[in-house]
Amino acid sequence: MKRSDYITWDEYFMGVASLSAQRSKDPSTQVGACIVNDENRIMTVGYNGMPRGCSDDEFPWEREGGMLDTKYAFVCHAEMNAILNCGTADLKNTRVYVTLFPCRECTKALIQKGIKEVIYYSDKYHDTEDAVAARKMLDAAGVIYKPYQPTGRKLDIEV
Repeated sequence: MKRSDYITWDEYFMGVASLSAQRSKDPSTQVGACIVNDENRIMTVGYNGMPRGCSDDEFPWEREGGMLDTKYAFVCHAEMNAILNCGTADLKNTRVYVTLFPCRECTKALIQKGIKEVIYYSDKYHDTEDAVAARKMLDAAGVIYKPYQPTGRKLDIEV
């Protein structure tokens, strides 16, 4: 008889997104993304961080100050990293598991790549104009978006 306490696909993919977020060097916000096809195969993962060749030690991680003194001008978001680092150009009809609801810029990229569904863990910026714009685009493009439903199960990974 097979065991019955195995994790669901949603738990697995959100777990991968959460684990990916742990690679981020951002001291305030760690975000992970996992893009999956219809066969439940992971196509790509990403996390928020500096672009390749831009030193994590030389570029700013601050949240306050002028544009060039903060991370906002430089950091590549998890969804964008997942798209750009994908080994295949075709992400049409996939779904993305992301630990934070996508910003408007990542939403544009997700829509353009043909991603059909967004499952997000946190929506802490729900009422910002950025999130409102993202939802407006997702609605217009017919992209499904829904919150991840936590099961309360604790997943431990020992390395």
